[in-house]
Amino acid sequence: MLFADIDLLDENLDFRSHCWVGVRDGRVAYVGDAAPAGEEAARYGEVYDGRGKLLCPAFYNAHAHAPMTLLRGYAENLPLQAWLNDMVFPFEAKITPEDCYWGTLLSCAEMARYGCVSFSDMYYHMEEGARAALDAGIKMNLSDSLLAFNGEGLDDLPVKGNLDRLIRDLQGAGDGRIVVDCNIHAEYTSNPRAVADLAAYAKEHGLRLQVHVSETRLEHEECKQRYGLTPAAYMEAHGIFDSPTTAAHCVWLEDEDFDILKKHNVSVACCPASNLKLASGYANILEKGINIALGTDGAASNNNLNILQDIYLFGVVYKGFYHDSTLLTPAQVLHTATRAGALSQGRTDCGKLAVGYKADLCVID
Repeated sequence: MLFADIDLLDENLDFRSHCWVGVRDGRVAYVGDAAPAGEEAARYGEVYDGRGKLLCPAFYNAHAHAPMTLLRGYAENLPLQAWLNDMVFPFEAKITPEDCYWGTLLSCAEMARYGCVSFSDMYYHMEEGARAALDAGIKMNLSDSLLAFNGEGLDDLPVKGNLDRLIRDLQGAGDGRIVVDCNIHAEYTSNPRAVADLAAYAKEHGLRLQVHVSETRLEHEECKQRYGLTPAAYMEAHGIFDSPTTAAHCVWLEDEDFDILKKHNVSVACCPASNLKLASGYANILEKGINIALGTDGAASNNNLNILQDIYLFGVVYKGFYHDSTLLTPAQVLHTATRAGALSQGRTDCGKLAVGYKADLCVID
């Protein structure tokens, strides 16, 4: 496709007007202030009239639970632990693989509507989640949730067989659109043995990891009481951060936690809408040298998958809290939802509107 006479946000997220962008074989092949010369223009095929439109990198949702669109509005006005234990877990126990397919497909449609081309997902029945993502044409970093409430190791849990099958059957499916990750749901829903086992499994198979870290003050403080470690220090001690990791939320990080994440190049998936709705707080991670991406979380804790809402909230919450209207430029905010999100998923050739990068693009009227 050739986008003709369109305004754009370039690889530095600077605004440029009246540009031409050519896409060929799934990648950006041309960016210029004039149409490609002669026969070159015809090689791009369809011409898109870009007048009055903005072309920009599409968005990456760094933390989601796609089938939870089925729980939208189900558990309202509750603190997180009651929300999770009294409402969400009992509901999820009844969700079938087919439910996960349709819930994920619906989520993919909603995300795509708001310019999102890729998402990182933690859930169950991931074969069905992957099928939905492939049918939708979207990218997905999928991870089958590990929960271990007793002393089980990885070999004692069904997630081990699930991971083996996902790697065998789905890794790289859809021309690389499907990426299989590992995931620890959280410290408080696992045990040290299972965490260490999964860390070793991820390292052995070269997989990325997704994990919830310090989402609530209760989670953070109870981990310190149990082990004398913060959740970030606990995950480091058990080898989780030895593999590339995206840590969701990170609202209650303290002291050395920031250094731990920075040392291991951990990406933080900041989820402002979810954290505000569940009164968890906000992730105080600005100016820490950490890769900050954006996530919507699940529809039950948001209540939608419109990442533009999270972009907006991320851009204004810190200004209000610090009483400083100069914090976070629009370009810095957009970076979290584009290039930073792609990097959190290990998609190094994505997230920029630049020649050679995957043509994951969004047009806004």
